[in-house]
Amino acid sequence: MDSDDRTIGRVLTRREILALFGGSTAAMLAACGPNAVGGSVSATPAVTSAVTAATGATNAALPSCIVRPALTEGPYFVDEKLDRSDIRESKPGTPLTLTFNVSKVSGGSCAALTGAQVDVWHCDAAGVYSDATDPSFNTKGQRFLRGYQRTDAGGRATFQTIYPGWYQGRAVHIHFKIRTTAGGQTADFTSQLFFDDALSAQVFATAPYAQRGSGWLKNAQDGIYTGGGDKLLAKPVQSGAGYAVSFDIGLAS
Repeated sequence: MDSDDRTIGRVLTRREILALFGGSTAAMLAACGPNAVGGSVSATPAVTSAVTAATGATNAALPSCIVRPALTEGPYFVDEKLDRSDIRESKPGTPLTLTFNVSKVSGGSCAALTGAQVDVWHCDAAGVYSDATDPSFNTKGQRFLRGYQRTDAGGRATFQTIYPGWYQGRAVHIHFKIRTTAGGQTADFTSQLFFDDALSAQVFATAPYAQRGSGWLKNAQDGIYTGGGDKLLAKPVQSGAGYAVSFDIGLAS
């Protein structure tokens, strides 16, 4: 499952980073803040990449936002056009509040981006996707754990979901896509959020996840994660009976 996922891009040199941010027509995605994660516009593969800010006196020449890797959408994306914040549809699992903070990057600074469409989709506690066919399931016509929100005036899009389950061949993850329209052209960025192994182990020891056993793939064993997933690692915090995570991404124009 998800066998066609693969990491896109490479690490840029410092000269390339400066050239990208200095160019008036370069388009990419960037994460704002020292602990943020993000990606790059999939329509422009030449700049789809992972970047680590260099140290030294020349750091002042770089903006405060860092480009991160994009990942392919995998076989289970369906453009359901479901405008909703609560995507659970009564699916059992540990509650997860997922908030995207989307920004635009200009002149080395980040400002909230309003009206960006953020889609999310992921498997349930049993490792099953909705509205899909697979050798182990057929859920055509069902639409659980899918939906989109448009960012508000503060650049935020929030979803009520559950902690994702696992299935063979992949580490624990949530797919997401960000779509923007400007000048009559639409750009989209697609990637995946990953979760700390220790937290997944804790969640999977509880119902309804526990009935699946302990055969889930750790991050270090997932070729998608090892190709850049450490830069897309979500950091949930305890929130009531579940968790909440805030994820920052900026779109540079």
